[in-house]
Formats: sequence, C-alpha cells, structure tokens
Amino acid sequence: MSFHEVHFPRGISYGAVGGPGFKTSVLSRASGFDDRQSEWETPRSRYEVSHGIKNQAELDQLLAFFYARRGRAYGFRFRDWADYRSCVATQALSPTDQVIAVGDGVKRQFQLTKTYTNGSTSYVREIKKPVSGSVRIAVAGVEALSGWSVDTTTGIVTFTVAPANGLEVTAGYEFDVPVRFDTDKCLTTIEQFNVHTWASIPLVEIRV
Repeated sequence: MSFHEVHFPRGISYGAVGGPGFKTSVLSRASGFDDRQSEWETPRSRYEVSHGIKNQAELDQLLAFFYARRGRAYGFRFRDWADYRSCVATQALSPTDQVIAVGDGVKRQFQLTKTYTNGSTSYVREIKKPVSGSVRIAVAGVEALSGWSVDTTTGIVTFTVAPANGLEVTAGYEFDVPVRFDTDKCLTTIEQFNVHTWASIPLVEIRV
C-alpha cells in the first residue's frame, strides 16, 4: 500500500465532520425482529473536510496537497480533532494513560493501543500512526526516559531490555488517522473574484 508520511493541513482538518463507522448486515424479519451480523471487527472512519476551507490560501494549500497525493493513490496522516490523544480531552497527557501490555521478561516489542470502555464492554484500538515526539512510556507506573524506541510509522514500541514479568507497560501519545482521499476529482466553484470553494472533500480511513 502506498502511504506518504505527511500530515493533511491541520488548519483545514479542524472542524471536519466525521468519525468511526462499522459495517453491520441487518435482516429485518416480518415479525419485526432483526438479525444482525457484524462484518467489520475494526471500524473505518470517514470525514468530510470541505467545511474547513476558510480562505483562498487554504484552498491553494489543499489543491497542492491533492495533486501530491494523486487523488486516491496515496494515503496520508489526518488529525481527528475529536480524538487524537491517549487521554480524554479534559486531562493532560501522561505516560500512564493506556495499558499496552504486561511484561513477561521475554517480549520486547509492543503495539500502541487505546482502549475505549463503556460499562463492562471495551474496545481496543491499535494505534499505527503516533505523532513523532509525543510518545511517553512507563513501566510499573514509572516513566521510562530511555531504553525504548517507537516506530512512528507502525506504532510499535521496542525496548532494549524486555520488561520484567508481570509489570504493566503503559503509554501516552498523540496520534493521527491513516486516510486517503475518497475521490479522484477536484471539483471547485468560483463564487466571486478570488474566492473558490471545494464542493466536497471526502476522506476515508485505510488499513495499514
């Protein structure tokens, strides 16, 4: 899969409409009962970002970005301002935000994850595109300032020495969503002199 490790303009992404979506097959019976089958274990987010264009300079920036990605050909990083950190919006990022593993004294590599919990049900999301310089790691509640590295293209944390058996490995970070344009066409409208708008800018999350 072709992916460019570049950020969609964050000034334009602010105010985007969108979020995660699952795929569920629903068969409605004559009795009124439903048979439901979840087809995706992992959701795909969709966004509409045309609302974020506020001036001609941003439209020019977006046009250049669209050309460089060749429409739908190349993926890129997108900040979902509604959900881009390991902690909730009202808290400060901490290296103990998310439990990503429990050490066994052997394993040295761990995938960054974020857990969403509602009541007794949880969903664990793999974080594949952490933001460079934002990742903090702790072992048994103590921040590790060295002895590990993170691949910001995969979200995999690698320790120099495996965490001891039974010790919780936690992480705090910012992250992006890997997406692509969901169109190969650039449709703009000239509303008045030097004022253009883009009719629609759909983005869709991609599997990486």
